[in-house]
Amino acid sequence: MVRVLMTGFEPFDGASANPSWEAARLVAEEPPPGTEVSPLLLPCVFGDCLRVLDDAVERTAPDLVLCTGQAAGRSGLTVERIAVNVDDARLPDNAGRQPVDRPVVPGGPAAYFATLPVKACTAAARAAGVPCSVSQTAGTFVCNHLFYGLMHLLSTRYPDVRGGFVHVPSLPEQVLDGAGPAMPAETAARGLRAILTAAATVREDIRLAAGAVH
Repeated sequence: MVRVLMTGFEPFDGASANPSWEAARLVAEEPPPGTEVSPLLLPCVFGDCLRVLDDAVERTAPDLVLCTGQAAGRSGLTVERIAVNVDDARLPDNAGRQPVDRPVVPGGPAAYFATLPVKACTAAARAAGVPCSVSQTAGTFVCNHLFYGLMHLLSTRYPDVRGGFVHVPSLPEQVLDGAGPAMPAETAARGLRAILTAAATVREDIRLAAGAVH
């Protein structure tokens, strides 16, 4: 049985819901076979989210950590490849913090790669009928802050634990005016279950053309 710690964020920027938490909660209620999923709701706050994550990793002793966050404007799940060591917030977090051009971890590496098989995870979600692609950037807001902090934590203290990050599109009720793409939480959860299954069973990633031109 693979122990999984799965995180989602609280709503931010005035929203009433966050699709990452809605989907993560559904996955934890009905985890894929062979996994035990512990859900964790994180504050959308620089620094605080990493402290809550650190405590949860120590408490649950997972084999695998999958963090999720909202990516408004994206039409499918996106499995993040790289976390960068920079906070550059164009809007404040839920505590009013707005770091600009600051490192997530002073003196840390410039970037970390996810240690999940990102392309196998992408292919698995697609096979489950859920739009999914590889993303080369998790932005520079709290999602990337969490992703980088996770990978730094695992690299320095839990080298046998694998981790990564997936962005989830907005919920349909968040784009009622038709201004952007959306995905029901149930669909996102189906894709995340497929991603978890791949992450738990695939050790050597597949070859899949999934790069970006720009």
